[in-house]
Amino acid sequence: MNATNADAFLTAFLRQSGLAAPDETPAYAALAGGVSSDIWRADLARGPVCVKRALAKLKVKADWFAPVERNAFEVAWMETANALQPGIAPRVLAHDADQGVFAMAYLDPAAHPTWKDELHAGRADPAFARRVGECLKQVHGGTAGDESVAQRFRTDETFYSIRLEPYLIATGRAHADLAPRMEALAQTTAAHREALVHGDVSPKNILVDGAEPVFLDAECAWYGDPAFDLAFCLNHLLLKCLWTPAATDGFLACFDALADGYAARPAIETRAAALLPALFLARVDGKSPVEYITAEAERDRVRRTARPLITAPPPTLADVRQAWERELRQ
Repeated sequence: MNATNADAFLTAFLRQSGLAAPDETPAYAALAGGVSSDIWRADLARGPVCVKRALAKLKVKADWFAPVERNAFEVAWMETANALQPGIAPRVLAHDADQGVFAMAYLDPAAHPTWKDELHAGRADPAFARRVGECLKQVHGGTAGDESVAQRFRTDETFYSIRLEPYLIATGRAHADLAPRMEALAQTTAAHREALVHGDVSPKNILVDGAEPVFLDAECAWYGDPAFDLAFCLNHLLLKCLWTPAATDGFLACFDALADGYAARPAIETRAAALLPALFLARVDGKSPVEYITAEAERDRVRRTARPLITAPPPTLADVRQAWERELRQ
């Protein structure tokens, strides 16, 4: 969609939703976002809002397609999470499910930096990491065993196509000897339908609002295994040690604090500890490698740590962190 067509599309949506007056023509600015959506700031007479539209083909090197109806589940996750803890996600202002587009409250980046930017700058705050874990636990705990939420988020096929396949199955193709283990991890994850899962809990999708996290980009929302969210987020704290090595101690402290804040039940921790090294390896050899690990020597450090832990899963999350710390200290 070119800029002219995008402006016309956005204006029609905002007018139809009542956010823009019938004769109002907002100004738009494209915002930096993830690989799966286009995001704009729309300047309206009422003030700025953020508009997001899901893409059918994701912005990665490999061919990666996903259904655009995931946009509706993102909206539903935000509404469900905000009902449990107001402010945990931006407020949804309007939504057109047929067009795969919604508007939400605009949060000024100057006052709401991403956690990713904070971590890259070496500002590793264990207290904030603990709050991330506590907030995740609140959403999981508040939806556990809730059949109405389970029915609302029957997104198994989408979750497979944008999470289990590109991270676990694709990585198994790159490491053929690990393929059976990766397939087993995918099957185990898919089989546990326990709570509302965000699916993309990474520092780039968490804004820092003072001491509180604000969660974004819940396109992968799924009623399934809460261990996935826990492992997915902790994975990024391990990876950041290669991006800003001087803050390694802080990142590892954040890992411990987030895990402590979440306080996983033993069964969830066991599954998260098994998933974590697989997701770790996926961020160098899956469909969505992190952009900041480019040196082959650094990728090899991830591989050396992850592969044996995938083959022989550790019982606790701390075991994974300790294995990575040993590699980093060498």
